[in-house]
Amino acid sequence: MRTVDVPGAFRLIVPGNVRALDPAPAMFDAMLRGWEQQQGSRLLTKKTIGDRLSLVRRFALFTGTYPWEWTPEDVEAYFSHQMSGDSPLAHSTVRGQQCDLQMFCAFVSDGRYGWAAACEETFGTVPVQVCHDWNTADHVAGFEGRPGRRALTYDELQTLFDAADDRVEHARKRRRKGVPAAWRDAVLVKQIYAYGTRRRETSMLDLPDLRHNPRAKAYGRFGALEVRHGKASRGSPPKRRTVLTVPEVDWVVPVLEEWVDEVRVGFSPSGHPALWVTERCGRLGVRRIDEVFAVIRDHAGLPQELELHCLRHTYITHLIEFGYPERFVQEQVGHVYASTTALYTWVSDEYRNRLLEASLARRLERMDGKGTGPR
Repeated sequence: MRTVDVPGAFRLIVPGNVRALDPAPAMFDAMLRGWEQQQGSRLLTKKTIGDRLSLVRRFALFTGTYPWEWTPEDVEAYFSHQMSGDSPLAHSTVRGQQCDLQMFCAFVSDGRYGWAAACEETFGTVPVQVCHDWNTADHVAGFEGRPGRRALTYDELQTLFDAADDRVEHARKRRRKGVPAAWRDAVLVKQIYAYGTRRRETSMLDLPDLRHNPRAKAYGRFGALEVRHGKASRGSPPKRRTVLTVPEVDWVVPVLEEWVDEVRVGFSPSGHPALWVTERCGRLGVRRIDEVFAVIRDHAGLPQELELHCLRHTYITHLIEFGYPERFVQEQVGHVYASTTALYTWVSDEYRNRLLEASLARRLERMDGKGTGPR
């Protein structure tokens, strides 16, 4: 296949009049730079590209060989190692990494980019696709998350909120400087549940994202939340959505109002627009948000398996139990497919029993109306 000038092609990365003293590592580094450019032309985010490059480097370090020397057995050995030990990778992580490695091999073995021809000329061998159906995982299950990721029960959610408030009181009684930070953390976890936002969505919220809802004037500027940094699809910009404040969680309105008008100003954020600010007047990052949840969860004595994302599962589950239509829930949380929303739903036995009782009541009414019942 003829080599063309496409992003990431060999002759666009490696000057024709330069010969490396150590050609093997130089070729591998050039391959990675070429793949970086090729992915950049697809408008993928820097994080996505960086994670994929890091995986390829780790794989090469594990095998001790270069892409033109890789074999399918190397794939099996690497991922068997990743799945062993005390902290094996999640199935979804392994499948994602296998897909990334497969894409890299497809890139360097594609004749249009010229890497295979360059390797054959320099090393006498060419890179090939080493990821096949028989050594990679299939996507056969709808939900691939860890079993511990689930919705919190109503009692667990209340315990979590009580623990968050208790940290504020504890800091106040000890007259420590951490009262504002503990207060922020308590409001933060409540906001994540009340609107079902993801970590990055929460981190990127700004004050102007607090919106009025003409149909819920009683909530004032907290009638809705404008999410401008929703989870993006491949190569697309972040998705936007408006999350309405539902009456069942309108207790969050005075909580947020107190944070914005009274507590947040204590951080001296000046003109910083972030809704959630740090003690150093910066934006609260996603890693710090994870840490906040973990601290409150441990203070509440809840299971270690529960993660921050479980609050999103809880929000979706509760909306379903409150009786909202599935389409409304799907729009609230920004899912493209209803099947994704279904995977997040963990309705309680009590809710299912209520549905069963309502169905039986309707059946009995129809039977009574006819005057006879089934025999």
